Amino acid sequence: MLIFYSIKYQPICRCVINCMPSMLYINASFLLSLSSAFNSRQAEDDDDLDLFGDETEEDKKAADERAAAAKASSKKKESGKSSVLMDVKPWDDETDMKKLEEAVRSVQMEGLTWGASKLVPVGYGIKKMTIMLTIVDDLVSIDTLIEDHLTQEPINEYVQSCDIVAFNKI
Repeated sequence: MLIFYSIKYQPICRCVINCMPSMLYINASFLLSLSSAFNSRQAEDDDDLDLFGDETEEDKKAADERAAAAKASSKKKESGKSSVLMDVKPWDDETDMKKLEEAVRSVQMEGLTWGASKLVPVGYGIKKMTIMLTIVDDLVSIDTLIEDHLTQEPINEYVQSCDIVAFNKI
C-alpha cells in the first residue's frame, strides 16, 4: 500500500484516508492535485495581508494611542496586599505556647502586620497556633519570612515548622 504522507500534505491525506476508507492505494499525482488546489485557496486568503508594507497614517495614530495609554497606566500603581493564614507548629506538648506566640510576633518587617491567633489541638496534647498576617507583596516575601525569620535562632527553640494554610490577594 502506497501512502504519500508528509507534513505538507497532511491535511489532504487525513481527509482522503478518513473520508474514503475503502480506498487502498493513494495516487501521488492525485494528492499533488489536491494539494495545489488547497494551496491556491490559501494563497487567495493571504493576498490582502502585507507583511513588509509601510505603516499608514492610521497605523501610526493607533500606535501612538496605544503608547499613550500604556504610559498613562504605568503611573504609580498601588502595591498589592495579601492575607495569609499560617500554622505554626511547636516541637512538643511541653512547649510554652505563650512564648511561642511572643517569639513569632517579635518578627517585625516593613509591610508585615500580625493579626489574630488561636490555638488548635492537633492530638496527644499538642496544639498548633494558627495566626493571620497581612503582607505588602512588594516588601515582604512569605518564603523569606518563614525561612529566614521564623525557623532561625532564637525562634526555632519554640517553632518546629510553619505551613501556609491560605494565601489570598486583597
